[in-house]
Amino acid sequence: MSWSGWGDPAKARELPEPVLALLRDLLGVRAPGTPAAALEEVALPPVVLPEPVLNALAKVVGEQNVRTGHEDRVRHTRGKSTPDLLRMRAGDGSAAPDAVVLPGSHEEVAELLRVCSRERVAVVPFGGGTSVVGGLAPDRTGFAGVVALDLGRLDRLISVDEESMVAAFEPGVRAPDAERLLAARGLTLGHFPQSFEYATLGGFAAARSSGQASAGYGRFDDMVVGLTLATPAGTLELGRAPKSAAGPDLRQLVLGSEGAFGVITALRLRVRRAPAERRYEGWRFATFAQGSAAVRALAQEGPLPTVLRLSDETETMIGLAKPDEIGSDGARGPDGAGGSGAAAGSDGAGGSGAEGSGGAGSGGAGSGGAVGSGCLLVAGYEGVRVGSRHAAASALLARMGGEPLGPEPGEAWERGRFSAPYLRDSLLAAGATVETLETAGFWASLPRLYDAVRLALLGALGSPLVMCHISHVYETGASLYFTVVTPQDADPVAQWERAKAAVNAAVVEAGGTITHHHGVGRDHLDAYAREIGPVGTGVLRAVKAELDPAGILNPGVLVPRA
Repeated sequence: MSWSGWGDPAKARELPEPVLALLRDLLGVRAPGTPAAALEEVALPPVVLPEPVLNALAKVVGEQNVRTGHEDRVRHTRGKSTPDLLRMRAGDGSAAPDAVVLPGSHEEVAELLRVCSRERVAVVPFGGGTSVVGGLAPDRTGFAGVVALDLGRLDRLISVDEESMVAAFEPGVRAPDAERLLAARGLTLGHFPQSFEYATLGGFAAARSSGQASAGYGRFDDMVVGLTLATPAGTLELGRAPKSAAGPDLRQLVLGSEGAFGVITALRLRVRRAPAERRYEGWRFATFAQGSAAVRALAQEGPLPTVLRLSDETETMIGLAKPDEIGSDGARGPDGAGGSGAAAGSDGAGGSGAEGSGGAGSGGAGSGGAVGSGCLLVAGYEGVRVGSRHAAASALLARMGGEPLGPEPGEAWERGRFSAPYLRDSLLAAGATVETLETAGFWASLPRLYDAVRLALLGALGSPLVMCHISHVYETGASLYFTVVTPQDADPVAQWERAKAAVNAAVVEAGGTITHHHGVGRDHLDAYAREIGPVGTGVLRAVKAELDPAGILNPGVLVPRA
């Protein structure tokens, strides 16, 4: 993975001149005055961990698995939010760990936590490094140093129980490897967030990830039936049965804990048979409100497609709903169906990247099956026999005012759903700040929440490009996922932090949750405290004190300050 961007550097591409011209003309974007720093130019703080502590860590995992070199530290600095990447592009490595430690077993993780507790060393669990909420930048205050606990060596498929349809994995398995291992047995998790190519299973659990096919397969926390957690206080083994009435479900305490309570060292996950058939298509609705009503009807009346995603008018016009059409050459001519633009994004936990788009042309969202004006809905069906489900859902969509566009818009989205984040890097290099925000609410409050976030962004940024889609639906509500594009000012990090603070306040005031699937990290911490109130924050602090008495695990993340 690129240390200062997303994904495979070989896949990076420059924006063509027509897109750059649109960014200049429509948004006033100008190229940054200084080039991005090279890896060797990133300024890191000195390693402050005493030699005896480094030796104690090496005694647990072996000398070769304790790394303090420049590149190792850079690659474990921060996550993949736009502020993270802006800081790294500026050569700011001030949040770098002192050392990167790679354990090879649960026992090694447990012993490392004991050593670090004794020596007052902060520990940041590190999976795919795809956090977009400041989840990998700990508070160093009061600690002898910081280590990144890279779980990449814990990368095994432990077992598969095809009778119970449960697979056990170590946490460092990356999502594509998990799917490959399961596919050999005709199985799948069905979890495909936009961070899919780099995120790990442990990261999915720690951040309560939600994938693009959540309507059909559920969120990642729905898939977790058991787990093992190493903590400074000891080991938790959770999940004796699918469901239980034996007190509160402690699995839910670990899911979404973002490494603040312990380190997940094993996961037992519900799996499904790999689908024999996949069918994707597009529908047009005249307005976002009309499309939202149709999505709600599907969620409440059924049948639900496996993938269900509705873009608002702006996202549809720009073409972000169909990223492969935007990005194959980065642009289309002025008479093209979707104009020209660029996109990047994160739909996962463990969270990666942000989304964005350049300009819009005169057409709509696509050529062939074009949306024109209005809103694009993408529906996907996966399973053994999807015909009857597809027919019933299509009848409902038509009854609710939808216009079928055929398979092309849905297939275009499916082809491009993992390639879009690369384009954010190009936009950052061109001088545009591109970032995403997500929340969720009940259906009755969703219009108010949608308006509140948009108004907060307009108030904080002036005239940004703001787009939104619904991509995770429930009988009682749904998530809203916003993409923002604005010209970078002299201090783009501070610029975005002001906008983020305004949006956080607006979300809380409008009754939404501060995050649906990106996590709390540091970026949402204050708003999260307001959301759960003083009693809730007291509960979290009590759990933290019990499992992590020295407070070494990801300090400053998730648990609101006293």
